[in-house]
Amino acid sequence: MTATAHAPRLPLTRDRVLQAAIAYADKAGVEALSMRRLGQELGVEAMSLYNHIANKEDLLDGMVDVIVQEIEEPASTGDWKTILRARILSARQALLRHPWASAVMVTRTNMTPTMMRYMDSVIGILRRGGFSIDLAHHTIHVLGSRMLGFAQELYDDTEALEASPEIAAIMLKQMADEYPHITELAMEISHDEGSIVGTGCDDLFEFEFALDLILDGLERSLERT
Repeated sequence: MTATAHAPRLPLTRDRVLQAAIAYADKAGVEALSMRRLGQELGVEAMSLYNHIANKEDLLDGMVDVIVQEIEEPASTGDWKTILRARILSARQALLRHPWASAVMVTRTNMTPTMMRYMDSVIGILRRGGFSIDLAHHTIHVLGSRMLGFAQELYDDTEALEASPEIAAIMLKQMADEYPHITELAMEISHDEGSIVGTGCDDLFEFEFALDLILDGLERSLERT
C-alpha cells in the first residue's frame, strides 16, 4: 500500500495570524473580524490563536503595526519638507490599501514599539532639517493623525454621500433656507470616492491641500527661528 503524501501544514505564527486578520478586514471589514472567524480563515481552532495573540486588542495593535511597517522609509537625501511630505503620503497610500485602518488607529491607547519607531523617524526628519526641540514638538501636534496618513474630520457625512439623488434633493431643499452657505457648498463640491480614507471629504486633493498648507507654515516658522 502506498502512503499518501500530505503537504506539511504551515506553522501558526504571530505574523501569519496578523496577515490573515488584515486580509479578512480588507475583504469583510474590521467590524466582522472575530477570533472565531479568524480561526476559520486559518483552518485552526480559535483557541490556538491565543498562543500568538493575547486578545482582540492585541490583535488590533498588531494589525496596525503591520500597516505602519508598510510605510516606505524616507529618502536619505533632500530637504526636510520633501522628505516629510513623501513619508506622509506613503502613509496615506498604506491606508488607501486598508480603508478600515484609520478607524482602528484612533482607538489605540498603547504606543507600540513599531509606532514609537515611526514617530521617532518623523521627529528625526525635523531635527535633521534644523527644527528645534520646541518647534518639532509643536509640529507633531499640528500634524496629528496626518503623520499616519489620515485626517480626523469634524463630522461624518457618510450618510449624505450615500443618500439617493431623490433623498439628497429633499435634504438640500430643507436646508437651503436655514443654512444657505452649507447648502451652497454641498451643491458645488464633489467627492473622489476612490481616494477616501474612512469617511467624509478626506479625498486625496483635500489631504494634500491641508498637508501643503501645514508644511508651508512650518517652513516659515523654521526660517524665523
